[in-house]
Amino acid sequence: MGVQQNYIGGKWTDGATAKDNVNPSDLKDVIGSYAQADATGVAAAVDAAKAAAHGWNRSTPQQRYDVLEFVGNEIMARREELGRLLSREEGKTLPEGIGEATRAAQIFKFFAGEALRIQGEKLASVRPGVEVEITREPVGIVGIITPWNFPIAIPAWKIAPALAYGNCVVFKPADLVPGCAWALAEILSRAGLPEGVFNLVMGRGSVVGEAILNADALGAISFTGSVETGKHVAATCAGRLAKVQLEMGGKNPFVVLDDADLNVAVNCAVNSAFFSTGQRCTASSRLIVTEGIHDKFVGAMTDAIKALKVDDALKDGTQIGPVVDQSQLDQDVSSIGIGQSEGAKLAFGGARLQRATPGFYLQPALFTECTNEMRISREEIFGPVASTIRVKDYDEALAVANDTPFGLSAGICTQSLKHATDFKRNSEAGMVMVNLPTAGVDFHVPFGGRKGSSYGPREQGRYAAEFYTTVKTAYTSA
Repeated sequence: MGVQQNYIGGKWTDGATAKDNVNPSDLKDVIGSYAQADATGVAAAVDAAKAAAHGWNRSTPQQRYDVLEFVGNEIMARREELGRLLSREEGKTLPEGIGEATRAAQIFKFFAGEALRIQGEKLASVRPGVEVEITREPVGIVGIITPWNFPIAIPAWKIAPALAYGNCVVFKPADLVPGCAWALAEILSRAGLPEGVFNLVMGRGSVVGEAILNADALGAISFTGSVETGKHVAATCAGRLAKVQLEMGGKNPFVVLDDADLNVAVNCAVNSAFFSTGQRCTASSRLIVTEGIHDKFVGAMTDAIKALKVDDALKDGTQIGPVVDQSQLDQDVSSIGIGQSEGAKLAFGGARLQRATPGFYLQPALFTECTNEMRISREEIFGPVASTIRVKDYDEALAVANDTPFGLSAGICTQSLKHATDFKRNSEAGMVMVNLPTAGVDFHVPFGGRKGSSYGPREQGRYAAEFYTTVKTAYTSA
């Protein structure tokens, strides 16, 4: 088995070392060996991007459209193959993996169109005989650092707009899931980009990530990951006045009111809390339920969780795949223990599971008798663990929902137009769902949150232009 190399300056290059990519559903299955770059490799990628920046900055919208449309079309044509790779290396179920690959294709195709729709303004000056033009220009070179939980969609929604608006890219995927990133880079290598416009440097965050953060030539850094690392990214970028975009954690509330349709509420809560093994920043791990429906909801939730099939991500019928690795599994198990020590009742789940193949399998866990002050209600667990909090009425539910250091996504299940409207207005979250799961955002609309969840301009949709471009005002005397 050969080593899958980094892509720097239009060439595939060896890294300082290599690392195996292992299937969390079957630890005996090695997907491949992937190069690990060092600071020297990052420096070479930055130099290649610097050499290419002037030309790509002045490329035509048609050139950028052609590249992105090519990538989008190939991902779409290969979505089942790429979805299988994704599920194999990250642990999402196969339908989820194929769905994510499809979304990546849609994102590239959307931004292909955006490359043709870059807009400006022409205004009359307050001075006679003077014209004013306002245009958007590329930032220059963008450093992109992505997490392991969406191995192809998050790279897509960062790389596609960066290229669409004329920027060069130095891309570091999560060390845990290099397979999809490498496959995406291989497609980009054949898409017609000039050498150096796109560069892939795989490796550890402490090495490759740090080198990217401290590269003076990178005028902008887009990062998705933990709050702790995000704060470090922000501080480092501020020190050299680089533009920064952060997507971080969530402790998302899902409110269930007495008038909710019980089946809808349970289906939304199960999806929000446990699909993708709960490893989504938009997952809802706080289920805030009014007292009139609380006991019925908990009973129906428990029945629904018991029926979930936890198994190999590639098996037909699997609904919940494995946790991504041993470290994340240890964190999940530790959080379950913390919840019990705080006095929460483990209504169901939380056990390690054995399957036909050795993997990181964990039974989805549901806590009841929780308060919003408990650690399991305050800290992001990032696994299939949810806490149920009983409240008196809508007003208390809203207050509890907003009582969090995070503000990414929030949901409510109700048949009341009054409460749905009020929740949309007063929820302190960047994204609000009514009678829908908290996870799941269209590819053409902005993604992001408030408070400790996000910092900087929104991702996705037309709002992506705010980060990947800079505004120029030009005056002309007639």
